[in-house]
Amino acid sequence: MSELVTIILAAGKGTRMKSAHPKVLHQVCGKAMVRHVLDAAEAAGSKRNIIVVGFGADEVRAELGNAAEVVVQAEQLGTGHAVLQAEPLLQDAHGTVMVLCGDTPLLTGALVKKLYEEHAKAGAKATVLTAVMPDATGYGRVIRTAAGNVEKIVEHKDATEEERAVREVNSGIYCFEKDALFSALKNVGCDNAQGEYYLPDVLSILRERGEKIWAVAADDYEETLGVNSRMHLAQAEKILRRRKNLELMESGVTLMDPESTFVDADVVVGRDTVIYPFTWLEGKTAVGEACTLGPSSRFTDTKIGNGVTAHFVYAHECEIESGATMGPFVHIRPDSHISKDVKIGNFVEVKNSNIGEGSKLPHLQYIGDCDMGAGVNMGCGTITVNYDGKQKFRTKIGDNAFVGCNSNLVAPVAVGDGAYVAAGSTITKDVPADELAVARARQKNIPNWPDKRK
Repeated sequence: MSELVTIILAAGKGTRMKSAHPKVLHQVCGKAMVRHVLDAAEAAGSKRNIIVVGFGADEVRAELGNAAEVVVQAEQLGTGHAVLQAEPLLQDAHGTVMVLCGDTPLLTGALVKKLYEEHAKAGAKATVLTAVMPDATGYGRVIRTAAGNVEKIVEHKDATEEERAVREVNSGIYCFEKDALFSALKNVGCDNAQGEYYLPDVLSILRERGEKIWAVAADDYEETLGVNSRMHLAQAEKILRRRKNLELMESGVTLMDPESTFVDADVVVGRDTVIYPFTWLEGKTAVGEACTLGPSSRFTDTKIGNGVTAHFVYAHECEIESGATMGPFVHIRPDSHISKDVKIGNFVEVKNSNIGEGSKLPHLQYIGDCDMGAGVNMGCGTITVNYDGKQKFRTKIGDNAFVGCNSNLVAPVAVGDGAYVAAGSTITKDVPADELAVARARQKNIPNWPDKRK
């Protein structure tokens, strides 16, 4: 087959979204709509992707980075005009140009590949991706000849009663032979109510030239649905999350209640992991095997090893190694590394810290900017005092140290290997290895205190 290039249309504002941001940047299942479309194109074998931007062009560029070539449609004068903006980049290209819409996040690589392959097999100059809709009201109908060629695409308002009975509709996604596409585009006019240059008019021009126009129907119409409103966005979200949950269950993951489990598109989960209701796995999160997560937990951009148990936990931009147990009511903040077999109990917050293998943070701790060794026991109510009002400082705790309840470790400070800190101490100086630090006032009992108060 010929080389495949995609042009993704992403210039529109999306007025029905009522947003200050470009429509294609609204997120579905954890990433921008246009990212889903780009992923589908790449999965279908596209070696070159061109994004046509307009409204919010700088935002779209920032989102895509180097993922695609970008051209600007300074004036939004219709889909035909948008495709023309990519012509200077394709002067030396040969083969097939596929036009995709940046607001169709439900597209799959398999469907895009099918369109490309069927287009090549048919030997057509243009091929339309169609869908058979349960209710085709408002869509342009695809009228075929007896041989299966596309005779015409007629808008709903212009269709006869017989044509309106057809439920095969135009998805707005096409394959073209490159030279035929741009040759026809130069003859597209704007004599319509909107004064715009419409890409579907290319089909009429090619047909008048006697060229073959083909159509490929999607097996599932949902894959062709676009997003034009917040309601459509919610529908797409539900469909993509349903797909993702089905994929996970088919790969050996147990979801106690798929309807209340929310997993982003790029998340990876190992087999035999069990996920309880109201758990969110977001961004680039990767979960190992045989974990138990949830209920009511949220993990964002988090790497989780095997056999981790976490319930009522919020963790983000951190790493949790195998065998760790956490919860309830735990917050693991960015740049934290929880080592193997660490136990973190209720009401604990860890921030920008390394917790060594087998260490225990049982309850009611704030551990911030800390490098903790292996086998450490932190008493209830203990905190690392990392901020002096101007700067943050680190605390270092050696292997097998024991820190008593309600202690304050005022950074910068170090507690040596095997050292002890007595309960209720405020530690401001380093504690050498194997020594006991006591930093509290002596107890004084005052007799007859109630009588004196009277």
